[in-house]
Amino acid sequence: MTKKILITGATDGIGLETAKRLYSEGHTLLLHGRNAEKLATTEKVLADSKGMGQIHSYRADLSRRADVVSLTDAITKEHDQLDVIINNAGVMRVPDTVTPDGLDTRFAVNTVAPYLLTKRLLPLMKPTSRVVNLSSAAQAPVEIDALQGKKRLLDDMSAYAQSKLALTMWNNALAASLGSQGPVFVAVNPGSLLASKMVKEGFGITGKSLSIGVDAITRAALSDEFADASGRYFDNDKGQFGPPHPDALNDQKCAAVLSVIEALIK
Repeated sequence: MTKKILITGATDGIGLETAKRLYSEGHTLLLHGRNAEKLATTEKVLADSKGMGQIHSYRADLSRRADVVSLTDAITKEHDQLDVIINNAGVMRVPDTVTPDGLDTRFAVNTVAPYLLTKRLLPLMKPTSRVVNLSSAAQAPVEIDALQGKKRLLDDMSAYAQSKLALTMWNNALAASLGSQGPVFVAVNPGSLLASKMVKEGFGITGKSLSIGVDAITRAALSDEFADASGRYFDNDKGQFGPPHPDALNDQKCAAVLSVIEALIK
């Protein structure tokens, strides 16, 4: 059965490769990108392929809260249901580490935007729907004042690792609070050092095949093995479910991060 799937950051890297895979299987894709030209190119690449799906494109800068709101408004206006959200868009090394809203750009794009987007689109989703949050093997304890934008993080990797743990923590907190009333929330480490632009910039290496990560993401989005995986963490470096950073298993710490994010989006 074909699904209606939103992919953020769908114009390059693992997002683009995931879009190609899902389109080839006939699914309807809602593609998000920050750049209009890259979105148009992505749409053409898919349309010229052998896929039989449908494509809807949306442009938004996820570092801007207003753009996230506009994006969700546009999706809600054009669609009455959504089967899967793949929160793939992520940044590590950026020219400007502070957003117009005063947040650290890594936290804004990697943590806060996917939460706001998901929360606003929940009315389109059923208990059988899924939210796939792209986590990472890089997870570091979240400094609340950095998440709030009160402290500047100078180290790119530290900011990235904190933002990915914060994403994993809200994934688990929402799974717990919504229970069977909400969709399946699963955090996925697609694999370490895959051949993405981020890996090349951050580590100066080409990286392993993106197909490794695409396999994990598409399984999380569609396969039966993830149907009851809400609040769990899939570690594709090990090819199985496993424990994330201990903070993501601490209900109080997860709730604290969630309450900060809630305050930030108000």
